[in-house]
Amino acid sequence: MNNQFIQTVTKLSIFFNLLIFSIFTSTLQAGHGISIDGKLKYPPDFKRFDYTSEKALKGGHLVLHDLGSFDKMNPFTLKGSSPSGLDSFIFETLAVNSLDEPFAAYGLLARDIEVAENRLSVTYTINENARFSDGNQVTPEDVKFSLETLKSDAAHPFYQSYLQDITKAEILGNHKVRFHFARVNRELHMIASQVPVFSKKFYTEHAFDEPGMTPPIGSGPYIVDTLNPGKSITYRRNENYWAKDHSTRNGMFNFDKITYKYFKDQIVSVEAFKAHEFDFMYINIAKQWVRDLTGPKFDKKIIIKENLQHNNNAGMQGFVFNLRRPIFKNRLVRKALTLAFDFEWANSKLFFDQYTRCESYFSNSDLAASGLPEGLELSYLLPFRDKLPKEVFNESPKAYSTVAPNSLRGNLRRAKKLLTEAGWAVKDRQLRDTSGNSFQFEILLVSPSFERVMAGYVNNLKRLGVKAEYRTIDPALYIDRLNRFDFDMTVNSFGQSQSPGNEQRDYWHSSAADRNGSRNFIGIKDPVVDQLVDRIIYAKTQEELTAASRALDRVLWFGHYVVPNWYVDNHRVAYRNIFERPDNLPLYYNPLQVLMTWWMKPAK
Repeated sequence: MNNQFIQTVTKLSIFFNLLIFSIFTSTLQAGHGISIDGKLKYPPDFKRFDYTSEKALKGGHLVLHDLGSFDKMNPFTLKGSSPSGLDSFIFETLAVNSLDEPFAAYGLLARDIEVAENRLSVTYTINENARFSDGNQVTPEDVKFSLETLKSDAAHPFYQSYLQDITKAEILGNHKVRFHFARVNRELHMIASQVPVFSKKFYTEHAFDEPGMTPPIGSGPYIVDTLNPGKSITYRRNENYWAKDHSTRNGMFNFDKITYKYFKDQIVSVEAFKAHEFDFMYINIAKQWVRDLTGPKFDKKIIIKENLQHNNNAGMQGFVFNLRRPIFKNRLVRKALTLAFDFEWANSKLFFDQYTRCESYFSNSDLAASGLPEGLELSYLLPFRDKLPKEVFNESPKAYSTVAPNSLRGNLRRAKKLLTEAGWAVKDRQLRDTSGNSFQFEILLVSPSFERVMAGYVNNLKRLGVKAEYRTIDPALYIDRLNRFDFDMTVNSFGQSQSPGNEQRDYWHSSAADRNGSRNFIGIKDPVVDQLVDRIIYAKTQEELTAASRALDRVLWFGHYVVPNWYVDNHRVAYRNIFERPDNLPLYYNPLQVLMTWWMKPAK
């Protein structure tokens, strides 16, 4: 869930839903927090999360970096790019996820959360102390306005899909608001609690989707201090922040100021980091981690490199085929092009053996399919036996390898045979179809560091007669082209949570394939995939969720929709030796989330 989004499913009778709704009076969960399984780690009177510290001190100026630029101040719309931090520093949600529980959230703007016994609604009591940074109280009207705005055409289309099963918001009193649901969904109350709350007053005066650089009003711990459009933005800690002593905020957001500086590419930013132009860096390039982040400053611990362990679901990263392009529609062709990637060579020669191959769309997770399907997972797949590749039932998901007895030469022979079967043959040193059209495509990149990976892959494709080229473009243009699906192949990561749900619609469902801004970059339109996505969203138990996820994983894998890449099961970070931090790491987190529990060392 979170950061992401939605789909459609099996139908309950609308009349039946309305009848049950009209008579419910009791609640399934009520109180300071909610979860999918009804279990909460923290009691009502908890003071802080265990991954924060009572020793944390306020103060200091944290400088971070990002790539590209920004040209708008609303992270919830489609067009343009907003600055980093805006969504997490300025805006708040009704509840916030605990980073050491997989399925739990605790009230923030909502001091009390009541889930209906029939799971067809959730009622929030808004914290009477909650205030926007302009001093105005957060009200049920703001919550209702926020839901309606996100479900409208003014917001990014993702939210319309993600929130589609939340039918409306009903104001019940001065501090109460109820979200009504279209049908039962075991995680929908969690999704509803992630709705960011906007100031109705501010967005009445400034159209939600208007272009411009007016800093927004939010209820979060920071306000926009200064900005240099496209180049830098500085956030200042709100001294009057309403939740500074709140249990979900204690020991967090400790820096007085946070500045993001923008750089054109990762190579330049690494050199800037070593020159102390910013303080903390997440590293996603193996070469930089091993070779570039070295020297006297690292030897003397002026700059520290560290692997931060986590338990995140790694999802899938891969070279994405755009099925909107006719040359990629044939599954055999995609399978052949997958065989041409030599991961073992890349991992050894380019990545210093730091990576593990992705063999699942839920890598590093119990949700990953393995072996042959059985039990409940098999029962979900059997109705579609005639529509699915035989491998779904007869093979275990396994990435193609060049480890002996396999070899790249052997894989390319298999690929050539598949291409021939699909109607392609080499003529005049180029792969051509029966009409004489050559097989050629472009790989769209946003990071120059990927060029050396693509060079090897493109060379292997050339041996098959495939003419592939790669091109690196500006991040803003790259985002715009992805939003419009204007590419042949690209590199993308499909992140996953510990509890997949509505966001699967945005990844794989037919309804997202033609919706600009969706994350169905592949362009999958498969009724089988649609039904398995619905199985995930409307799973009633963890057993059903696991079985449905594994079934979907297996179908996606043998659809050969991506050339599987790799993952690493820790966060590689480098930072100036100016921080102190809590004793405990959370379990499920990204680098920025854990950094927001750190603080500056006191001046000596």
